Amino acid sequence: MSDDSASETTKTTEALPVGPATITKRELAERIAEEHNLGQVQTLAVIQSFLDHVVIELSKGNRLEFRDFGVFETVTRKARTALNPKTLEKVPVKSRRVVKFKVGRLLKQKVEHLPAT
Repeated sequence: MSDDSASETTKTTEALPVGPATITKRELAERIAEEHNLGQVQTLAVIQSFLDHVVIELSKGNRLEFRDFGVFETVTRKARTALNPKTLEKVPVKSRRVVKFKVGRLLKQKVEHLPAT
């Protein structure tokens, strides 16, 4: 085998994606629309409305519970002192509200059975 044919083989070999795929909101809407014989535009609007309402409720401090999927809630992180990794200087970090997600039973079972990557 000459050097030219070896380089041609390398050029034609495409790299396979590494790790899990990223699924967009649009792709989910397309799947749901096809599964339920709905229009993609309407399905996308429903998904967006759902997400908007999740944001609204969390911004009010409400807890959102979706059986078997999980629970979204806001929690307050305490003020603390962090360390700047470059300068090793101590830096104060203020208390703040963050969104916490606790995985539900069914989602946890499905994810646990995924092969390790």
